[in-house]
Amino acid sequence: METKDLFKVVGTKSPEVEKIANPSLSFRKNVLHQFRKNKLAMAGVGILVLLIFMAIFGSCMTGYDYRTNDLANKNQEPSAEHWFGTDDLGRDVFTRTWEGARISIFIGVAAAVIDLTIGVLWGGLAGYKGGRVDELLMRTADILYGIPYLLLVILLMVVLGQSVGAMILAMTLTGWVNMARIVRGQTLLLKNQEYVLAARTLGASTARIMSRHVIPNAMDPILVTMTLTIPSAIFTEAFLSFLGLGLTPPLASWGTMASEGLPALKYYPWRLFFPAAFICLTIFSFNVIGDGLRDALDPKLRK
Repeated sequence: METKDLFKVVGTKSPEVEKIANPSLSFRKNVLHQFRKNKLAMAGVGILVLLIFMAIFGSCMTGYDYRTNDLANKNQEPSAEHWFGTDDLGRDVFTRTWEGARISIFIGVAAAVIDLTIGVLWGGLAGYKGGRVDELLMRTADILYGIPYLLLVILLMVVLGQSVGAMILAMTLTGWVNMARIVRGQTLLLKNQEYVLAARTLGASTARIMSRHVIPNAMDPILVTMTLTIPSAIFTEAFLSFLGLGLTPPLASWGTMASEGLPALKYYPWRLFFPAAFICLTIFSFNVIGDGLRDALDPKLRK
């Protein structure tokens, strides 16, 4: 009897075992796949896309001007003519809501982009150079971080006046510190990697190493931090407007509309409900998107 007759193959044959069932995915494609599996994050993306679409086109749907007063129709309930009702000056709340969405979202995104730019440059330079440069830059950041954020923003708004530019400047004066700390930590981890050392040995400049090797490989935590910075800036704008430090009439933002609607809450609740609801939806969308990105980018958090 031959030796091979003494053995019996159990299960699948070796060619079938070695066959690759699914094609391999790159890191980016795998992250995108994991993010799409997060239903809450995808719901946040859908809500955010809808809000941005309405912020662009919503104020054009009714034919009303958000600045025009119509005292004959003041404080009208939501109806077929005025979908979200009217305010105490007869202005269409639907039109003002989406006009305010433009300003609120613009302020949030602009503040986040400025924080991203300053934070990446500041933290990247501190982490890569190290030594005295790192000590000087990060101690300066620590001093700014120790200043109460809201107190500083309120003082600057009082000094600079109530405008979109002044609000963005006030929020970004110290808002970039958290981003700088995160970028510095990532740079410290990456600057001693083999590919960075190879680029340095070949004579690459600091700017090239940072732009081609360090920053691109640190983009994952940077993107997560940015998605969480935007709702924080939107909430800060709403809070300042609620305190009366927001935009001057007839400009509208969700914060100013909420501030105007609070005294009328008992008799005309729709004036407060709609801007407050969209503030909550926007903050919710950015937060769940940020959480989804964090879970998709961190292997330890993947389910």
